[in-house]
Amino acid sequence: MVTYIAFLRGINVAGKNKIPMAELRELCESIELKDVQTYIQSGNIIFKSVVDSTSELEGLLAEAILNRFGIEVPVLIRTTDQVSAMVNDNPFASDDDSIKKQLYFVLVGSSPSIETLIKFKTEAFVNEEFSIADGCIYLKCNAGYGKAKLNNNLIERKLNVMATTRNYRTMNKLLEMAS
Repeated sequence: MVTYIAFLRGINVAGKNKIPMAELRELCESIELKDVQTYIQSGNIIFKSVVDSTSELEGLLAEAILNRFGIEVPVLIRTTDQVSAMVNDNPFASDDDSIKKQLYFVLVGSSPSIETLIKFKTEAFVNEEFSIADGCIYLKCNAGYGKAKLNNNLIERKLNVMATTRNYRTMNKLLEMAS
């Protein structure tokens, strides 16, 4: 069995798309996902499965959520090895706790076109830095993510991709829970 981490986009935010975590865990178990755990209300699920296709699992989970809760929720799933590599490859990584609070991971559901990426790489944002890798855009928001212009919605719009963002602490906690 492979251990996976699912990242749901846009649930339990500002009173919209409410999904109780206990019910989400039950739903995951009903579709044969094993050792299901959730972390905080924003839609992070750790589970094991014999299915070895993240795209198949994404479709299965998104369909189950739609059928049970009546909500279309974008789902991104990565193996724990992929998430670990993402965290370890962060170009802004630091042992400084104040820097760690500025780090965010924007997981993208598909690869943007080359032309779109080239144009995006020329963008500049005050107090913000970014680096693009396969499946992830690393953000360093010096003034905090709440004040960042370069946020999830902007990235989705500029790159024409589905994305969801997690902070450094959440990514590390998910890996800890998965181990």
